[in-house]
Amino acid sequence: MSGLYTTILFQPIFNLLVWLHNIIPGHNIGLAIIALTVLVKLILWPITLKSLKSQKALQEIQPKMEELKRKYPNKEDKEKLAKEMMELYSKEKVNPLSSCLPLLIQLPVFIALYQSLSRGLQSSGFDLLYPFISNPGTISTSMFGIIDLASPNVMLAVLAAISQFFQARMMITRQQPKKVPGSKDEQALASMNKSMVYAMPVVTLIIGLRFPGGLTLYWLTMNLLTILQQWLTLGRKTAVSEVSEEKK
Repeated sequence: MSGLYTTILFQPIFNLLVWLHNIIPGHNIGLAIIALTVLVKLILWPITLKSLKSQKALQEIQPKMEELKRKYPNKEDKEKLAKEMMELYSKEKVNPLSSCLPLLIQLPVFIALYQSLSRGLQSSGFDLLYPFISNPGTISTSMFGIIDLASPNVMLAVLAAISQFFQARMMITRQQPKKVPGSKDEQALASMNKSMVYAMPVVTLIIGLRFPGGLTLYWLTMNLLTILQQWLTLGRKTAVSEVSEEKK
């Protein structure tokens, strides 16, 4: 790890995890991981909120985009279509790339979280503690004496996969693109989104069955918090309609 990355991201997050472990009654690392995930989610809330709003805005202008595709169905009109698309984005104040940027910003934070949790579960890396953070010596990886967070846990893996499924399904575009000339890209995007709804939970389950339970607990907690954020951002009516539409 580079010195800058360690100083700015990894060390603060690792110290926060150990501090939470020290102050939580019973020194429960499981509760410390949940508390750390909540704090990180709150810090990143504005960034992910912007991403969700961008995705919602793109969904809302889908009918106008389809109308433009009907207006310019031929390949010869591709340049005019692109120009009017850009004008539509400008008029509606929508940046099609703005939903991706927050994810790129969060990536280094998630890597630091992963490494911090790994160090904490292995009771290592205490040389990076700040002077005002007590060195616990060792950290018990048992959560309530039931789950060993240092080993893969089937229950946590399954719960993480289920939460990943509902998180992804909530974000499916409500208005499925119509099969009109020039809309093949939207059709492909819709197909890819549906595939991701089922592919991501499978990937999450496989990873959860291989990674320590503490990391899976973090992933489960983050998924639940993201579902809550999507619910609050998109609105209860929107979330329910999307789930109901998928069942049809």
